[in-house]
Amino acid sequence: MQINQSSLALIEQFAEQWQQHWGMFTPDASLAVSPDVFEKAWATYTQRLMGNYPFHHPRYAGQMLKPPHPVAMLGYMAAMFINPNNHALDGGPPTSEMEKEVIKQLTAMFNLPHNTLGHLTSSGTIANLEALWVANKLHPNKKIAFSADAHYTHERICSVLGIETIKIPTNNNGTIDTNVLADLLQTDTIGTVVATAGTTGLGMVDAINELLTLQKTYPFRIHVDAAYGGFFRLLADDEQYLGVAAQSFRAIAHCNSVVIDPHKHGLQPYGCGCVLFSDPNVGRFYQHDSPYTYFTSNELHLGEISLECSRAGAAAGALWLTLQCIPLKADTGLGAVLKQCITAAQNWAKLLDNNSNWQLFIEPQLDIIAYFPKAKSTAEVDELSYQIFDTAMNASPTESVFVSLYNVDATILAQKFGIEANTKRCRILRSALLKPEHAQYVPYLHQQLSHILHKLQNNYGR
Repeated sequence: MQINQSSLALIEQFAEQWQQHWGMFTPDASLAVSPDVFEKAWATYTQRLMGNYPFHHPRYAGQMLKPPHPVAMLGYMAAMFINPNNHALDGGPPTSEMEKEVIKQLTAMFNLPHNTLGHLTSSGTIANLEALWVANKLHPNKKIAFSADAHYTHERICSVLGIETIKIPTNNNGTIDTNVLADLLQTDTIGTVVATAGTTGLGMVDAINELLTLQKTYPFRIHVDAAYGGFFRLLADDEQYLGVAAQSFRAIAHCNSVVIDPHKHGLQPYGCGCVLFSDPNVGRFYQHDSPYTYFTSNELHLGEISLECSRAGAAAGALWLTLQCIPLKADTGLGAVLKQCITAAQNWAKLLDNNSNWQLFIEPQLDIIAYFPKAKSTAEVDELSYQIFDTAMNASPTESVFVSLYNVDATILAQKFGIEANTKRCRILRSALLKPEHAQYVPYLHQQLSHILHKLQNNYGR
């Protein structure tokens, strides 16, 4: 499906019907914009937008930028004509109900308790902020622990909230070292451990099942940051695609809170995050009074369980419409999309393993892959990686390939691959394969980067 004249006409028709339903009126003259002024501004605006990278195209495999599905775009645009605010029910009764419905769907996807408390947020950052805010309310004098590869959001949020943190080192597979964590838990100073279900650097999944085992001995909470990887839970009942990570995704059902970002793998526009609490009693921490807000209904107003006030009802409407068309199912709907993304990463890993010029950095668990050109020293790896990145990105618009760089400790390359560590840090290449079309484009991407590497090696006389 693509957005075309007929689909845009549906939005125009809806907007006209909705406005006519309430009776037409003449807008105030102060809001008028002359056609000449608009045309000039529009031309400048769209010309500037052309400077964006082609996030929609499978040649883009750089950052975790996934184009929203046309269904989501249309749903969002239709709601924007109304501009509902899901803070209070009178700000958007239909989209508030839609939000509650999608929360139930996400709760069911994780197999969380049916009375799980949750709501959408404007981002994964805000969702994690709420989760760690609640964590601090429950354990006000204890620290929050997370792995060294967890998203930097957690350290920043804890700084804002005034919470002391502990960074846990990672294993060779890029996941939290549960042995080190176990030793620290004996001190009884940790109130919450953040587990990451899909690190944003390498796409690694912490051993959440092992954290649940530790929780039987030590009194701490588990918060899962599944902002990036959460929707892969759809594939966790069959280990064909996720391997050992499937256990971790299944274990989320027994954790205290979880964050997921529909604006990543959920095919939604920015910003649409979500936070879920398995214990609905944490709603007491949100309790507040407003002299003018919560009088239109005795039902739950979403603002009563959210730190944010104004939130776009259009985000809830777009997600609701998308899940009607692309449901949360493993074999069809969104699951079929995610299978293609994982397949893309696995296939590229095989191509790298079978090529004498490339080295796979770590076996991918989800749909992010890291790799680097083989060289004798980390200085060479660093320089070649950057040159490949820069050359690929600055090729012609129809031939450019967009990947990203990942900065690692040079000693890791020395220990794992026997490369001389003559630098402290080293840049390697990273590709985020979030689009299902990547499954077909991986051979092309690999070929283009290999061609660039070959030319660089000739230039350097290697």
